[in-house]
Amino acid sequence: MKRILVANRGEIACRVIRAARKLGLEAVAVHSDADADAMHVEMADASVRIGPPPAAESYLRQDAILAAAQETGADAIHPGYGFMAENADFARAVMDAGLIWVGPRPETIEAMGDKQRARQLAQKAGVPVAQGSDRLLPGGLDGLEEMADAVGYPLLVKAAAGGGGIGMRRVDSVEKLRKTVEATQSMAERSFGDGSVYLERFIPKARHIEIQVFGFGDGRAVHLFERDCSLQRRFQKIIEESPAPGFSAEAVAGMAESARALAASQNYTGAGTVEFVADAETGEYFFLEMNTRIQVEHPVTEMVTGCDLVGLQLRLAAGEELHDTLASVSSAGVAIECRLYAENPAKNFLPSPGTLAAFDLPDKMEGIRVDAGVRIGDTITPYYDPMIAKLIAWGEDRTIAIDRLRAALEATRVEGPATNRAFLIAVLNDPDFRAGEIWTGFVEERRKSLMA
Repeated sequence: MKRILVANRGEIACRVIRAARKLGLEAVAVHSDADADAMHVEMADASVRIGPPPAAESYLRQDAILAAAQETGADAIHPGYGFMAENADFARAVMDAGLIWVGPRPETIEAMGDKQRARQLAQKAGVPVAQGSDRLLPGGLDGLEEMADAVGYPLLVKAAAGGGGIGMRRVDSVEKLRKTVEATQSMAERSFGDGSVYLERFIPKARHIEIQVFGFGDGRAVHLFERDCSLQRRFQKIIEESPAPGFSAEAVAGMAESARALAASQNYTGAGTVEFVADAETGEYFFLEMNTRIQVEHPVTEMVTGCDLVGLQLRLAAGEELHDTLASVSSAGVAIECRLYAENPAKNFLPSPGTLAAFDLPDKMEGIRVDAGVRIGDTITPYYDPMIAKLIAWGEDRTIAIDRLRAALEATRVEGPATNRAFLIAVLNDPDFRAGEIWTGFVEERRKSLMA
């Protein structure tokens, strides 16, 4: 393996290119017309235009990406996260073209991409699963109310093919059940090409904790500790940290072993994440989903373990034996990450496209890591996710890590688009957050004070 094509853009494309360089590998970038002068294009050894700005006409075009790999002599493809990362058909097409797919087998992506099938596989592996319903197909809602009664209110309507918090709606009573199910089915059909949904128990005061796993494709897998992703807005993560503050070490150990067992049962290959929802009051936890890719928040794990997860993905794909190396990994200190977005919190967090007239990130501060895919003069376009950068802080304890992250945000300068910087600082200053009293409804409950 000598040349990697990165089938992505922005921050994660830059991250993969850096990891490839450290291993002495060449990197190929692909880009739309909107990204012709992007940072990941400049960093790469070669680049290929794959289409106009809309993702459906560029970054989601399998044919264009495969042609770019053949044109540039790439022998492997890393999908990053988003776009084609969890597309089993694309993974299969890459392998059929004689290229190395840096990720799990297409069959695994397929199995875990169907959230209800993933629940069944988790149950089979002995992983606790929340009360849920059978699959509900569009037009097939016979017995809906009885299913909901069996699950219990409040409940979630979830797209079977959804992920990343997309395709989830809460229902508190039977009056809104049928209408919400139909609306979610319609949205799921548009977003994922699969309108099936299912019902699942909703935990009002929940923690969202995920376990980083790494599998070797042969029934062996390890876990690389947890990340707490409970700070969310509408099921979208805002701040992630490790270890999970104030959560039972016994429960975390149970989750970690469950995650490892699930990955092993699927002969999982490479980096993945098993997500759990936990009752903040009882500590009871349940399988939520498995993400068959590198996560946005992977630097949190890298900061507490010293592992280069993207580098490990590439080394495994190249045939290196890594089990003994990873089996002895330990976690030290506390890491916390926030996502700096070009969005306007005062306008319901609407994206705020614009050119970065000024852009200064604190990448030289002690204990701070910055992962960005843009620089001064670049434009945050309306075509893609408006993330500007990820700021990650490490400290010997949680207070030090929080204070370092807050100082880094205060030192960050962005002019042009509106950002969520002040909102993130307000979260870090909140006394309950600092005390570790967090759950998935934290932001909505404190919206007024955080916005002030």
